[in-house]
Parts: sequence; structure tokens; C-alpha cells
Amino acid sequence: MKFFPSQFSLLSQGKGARRNFGYFSRVIFILTVCVVVFSLLFHYIMEYEGREYSWITGLYWTLTVMSTLGFGDITFNSDLGRAFSIIVLLTGIVGLLIVLPSSFIQFVYTPWLEAQKKKEVQHSLPASARNHIIIVGVSPVARNLAQVLARYGFHSVLLCSTTQQALDLMDLGLHAVVGDYDDVEVYRGLHAQNARIVVALDTDVRNINVAFTLRELDKKVPMVSRSEKDESIEILKVAGCTRVFQFRKALGRSLTRRVITDRLRVSPLATFGPLVIAEAPVKQTSLGGMTLRESDLRGRTGVNVVGLWDHGVFEHPGPDTLLEDHKVLVMAGSREQMDAFSRELAREPQTREKNGPVLVLGGGRVGTAAAVALKERGLDVVVVDKSNIASRIPGIRVQIGDASDPFTLEQAGIKTSPSILITTHDDDTNIYLTIYCRRLRPDVQIITRTNLDRNVHVLHTAGADLVLSLASMVSSQIINLLEPGRVFMLNEGLNIFRAAAGEGLAGKTLVNSGIRRDLRCNVVAVKTADGEMLVNPDPRREFQAADELFLIGDSSAETAFYEAYWPDRGLRGANGEGISAGERLHEPGEGWFSV
Repeated sequence: MKFFPSQFSLLSQGKGARRNFGYFSRVIFILTVCVVVFSLLFHYIMEYEGREYSWITGLYWTLTVMSTLGFGDITFNSDLGRAFSIIVLLTGIVGLLIVLPSSFIQFVYTPWLEAQKKKEVQHSLPASARNHIIIVGVSPVARNLAQVLARYGFHSVLLCSTTQQALDLMDLGLHAVVGDYDDVEVYRGLHAQNARIVVALDTDVRNINVAFTLRELDKKVPMVSRSEKDESIEILKVAGCTRVFQFRKALGRSLTRRVITDRLRVSPLATFGPLVIAEAPVKQTSLGGMTLRESDLRGRTGVNVVGLWDHGVFEHPGPDTLLEDHKVLVMAGSREQMDAFSRELAREPQTREKNGPVLVLGGGRVGTAAAVALKERGLDVVVVDKSNIASRIPGIRVQIGDASDPFTLEQAGIKTSPSILITTHDDDTNIYLTIYCRRLRPDVQIITRTNLDRNVHVLHTAGADLVLSLASMVSSQIINLLEPGRVFMLNEGLNIFRAAAGEGLAGKTLVNSGIRRDLRCNVVAVKTADGEMLVNPDPRREFQAADELFLIGDSSAETAFYEAYWPDRGLRGANGEGISAGERLHEPGEGWFSV
């Protein structure tokens, strides 16, 4: 009994609800009038035929005919009565079977359903909300960021414009609220002034509006925004953004760092003080055909091979792992050790005539950024695009045409190209082009971008040697802002991350800790309590509780390490206090060591 009054009260709130009730009431009134009139006419026509029935019988006959039940126990004998029955029947079909149900659904049931949905989603946060992260936008990139933040122990909330968007996100296990991006009261309800950071991942125009609205509430809360256009960067900063990132341009440059040229190039991926993480293709060294034990890389150069890429699959190497030409070394060491690796193991460069241009398929923001970066490295580049984008990348050749057309690719130089970068903004297109190019050139290096993490494995299966995800790059950048140096994405699914040794590892050595054997992580450096950085530490050295470890592993290995030694996933020392961020992980400039 309490349910119906409360639901009626809920539905009657607001002008829209009252208007809907007005429309539905008119339908009910018209149908009621029809029933009354037909009941009266029933009596008159029955008297015309010489029969007499009660008023309740007239109502009964009208409703059975209008609802098409038609029991047949009461019928007219005259043509006038039968014509009247037809009129009542047709009126019932239209009124009771069509107009009434559709009106009820449109004006009563649908508003009630929407009201129930609105009750399920939040429009604000509790007053106790502190240090949360507000993400503006509901794109796949924003959803991935929220999921990654949750994995690292951060509380985030996604701001949506519609109830359905919020419900969809809630079905994914994410925290979502509904509100207008340009309403300061929405940010007040989200306690944005107490937030750790606000991240705007919508369009440039909307991000600018978000920044202005947020600054109307609070001038100090950090805000990060992405920018698609160069000209939007300064406008976003003027609007109040603390940091502005061009993620697509950064992705384009990251793709080029893995391009194999005709000379050995140790590609630095990340540095942290003296520690350097880098890649180098086996093909351009004298290591091909050796095992890791036979190469004696650590004894000859000091570098530690922490992994191998085998057609996009990361391998944890052992002493008997075979170093084949198609594999790529992932190494840790100092800058001097990387230089020693280059001097010691570089093959003689092949003649320049054997290699054609690097092909970039797609002339969008990622593609143009990649082409410019390759040109800065002194490489010959050809961009394949359906439109003429030469004005955006002066000095770089543009082949106009469809990248899936063999004639277009032949004109661009696919037969002699050492590497192909596939950079279109559509994952389905990238998968198609990866398969297509792999069939045309089984021996070529193919590097592909993807928007969604779930397509990384598909692209590797399609034939890509390397895949980088825009969503993962965004997540890595934001986490590095929140906790500088805590995690850095070396490749899709492979991270370098920091963690304190703590009491769980104190007194153990790298050999007997099982970190590499059981957790599939590699300790590449240890920072002692005195601030000394031990690159590739002695496996027999005992860990101290205050040591800070730098580890390499994929997502599952990283999770396993935290679950084993830091279940709360806090980056804390033995005394329970947070470790200082220190020097941030960063991507160095290119070309500081190469032969």
C-alpha cells in the first residue's frame, strides 16, 4: 500500500511529469466518454428491437465488444444493431488496443522507468569525498583510465551527461555520476575543490568549457586536459588547465622509437637517474644464433637482458634462450653500458640502397607526428593517405591513395621498405591493413597503433611486431602525474614500476626471493636508503627494508608482486611513510647513444 502512493508522488514531480499525466488523462477521458455513450446507445437500440437489459448489462456488452472478447451471449438482431456493433468494435480496437497501451507506455511507464534509473545513479558525492579523481568524458580511453586507476588503488569518478551512459559504466563496475559539464553546481556536488586531480578527456571545445567552469568553483585544484589541435594548447592553459597533453602526437613519436633502420640503434625507452631501459634488435648485432649464456652480455658489456620481444610476445629469458634475428632485446643498464653494447656488438651497416622509405599508413595526428619524428632522425619517409596532407608535413613525401590498394603501396615503396607504421584512427582498419601488409611483405617490420587495449592481442595475431595503445599511454601519463615514477609503460602490457622492499623482502637476496622465478618480474635497480642507485644489482646482495626496487614486468606480474608484498598497493617504506617521488621516469631524447 505504501508503494503506489510513493511511486505516484515520484511521477507527479516536475512539469514534465505533470504534462505527461495531462496527456494520459485526456486519453482516459475520451475512452470513458466512448464507453458511456456506447452503453446508452446499446439500451436505445435494444428497445428498438423490443428487448430490455439492465444498465450494468449495457456496460458489460460495451466492454466485451471494445476489448474484442466478444462472448456472443448478447447480440443484436437488426442491421442497425450490427452496424452499431461494428462501430463499437473498431473504436475498441483503435482506442483500447492501440491508443491506450501506447499512451500508457509513453506517458506513464517510460517516465516511471526513467525515474527508477535516475534513482540508481548518483548526481553528487558524499561530503566526505577527498583526494578522488574526476574524469570528464565517457570515451573508451576514459573508461580504460578509470579501470587502471582502480587497479593502482585510486578512487575515480566518471562524469556523464546522460543517465544511460552512467548505467552502462556502472555495469562495467565503474563509479559514474550524471551532470552537465558546464554547470558549476555539478562540480560543487562532486566536491571538485577537494579532488586530487580533474582529468578532461573530451573534445577540445568541451575541455575548455570544463576548465572555465571548474575555475569558477576553485582556482587551485590541478586539472589535466588532452588537446587534439596545437592551437588549443594555449587556450586550454588560459582557461585554467594545469597540464595539457597531446596524447596522439606522443603516441606517434613512441611508435617511431621502435623502427629498425640499417644500423644498430639502441632505443632508450625510459631513464631513472643512471638506470636506462632500452631495446635493440638482435638482427643488427652479432648475437644471432647464440644462447643468452653464450653471448655473455653481462660480462662483456654489463647490460642485463630482462626480456625479449618475439613477434609482439614478451618472453622472460633464461640462460639457454636462443637469440634469433627476429627478436628484440629489452635491456637494463647504465648509459655507459648501453654505449659499450653498441660498440661491442654492432654489425657493419648495410648499404643504404637496400632499404627503401619507412611507410606511414594514415596521415592523421598520430601518423603526421610519426612522420615528422622519423624525418628528424634522418630517415626517408612516405605517408600514405587518401587526401593530400603535404601542407601539414612539408618536406615529407605523401602518396595519395588507398592504403589497401597494392598499386598505391607499390608506388610508395613497400617492396624495399624496412618498416611500416599503421596509424589510422580505426582499429578495424588497422587490423585489416596489418594482415594485408604482412601478406605482401612477410619480412617487413610492422608497428601498429590501437585505441582499445582489447585489440592489442588481435593485432599481434594479425602480424604486427609491435602494438601501442592510446588508452594505455593516457593511463600511464596520468598515473605518473599522480605518483611520479611509480609506473612507466615500456610497451603494451609491459611496465617498469617502483615498490619498496619492506619487511617482506628484508634479508632476502634476489636469488632466493623468487621474484623472477615465481612472480615473473625482473629487478633492474635498487635505490638504497642512502640514495645510491645500484643498476643491475648483485643477485647475492640482501635486500634492506628501506630499499626501493625498480622492477619490470607485465600487468599480471606487477599485480602478483603487489599482492605478495604490498596487498594495499601502497608505495611505502618500512617506517610506513611514503617514499619521496624523487626523479621522475621520463623518455629521453633520441640519439644519445648509437653507432
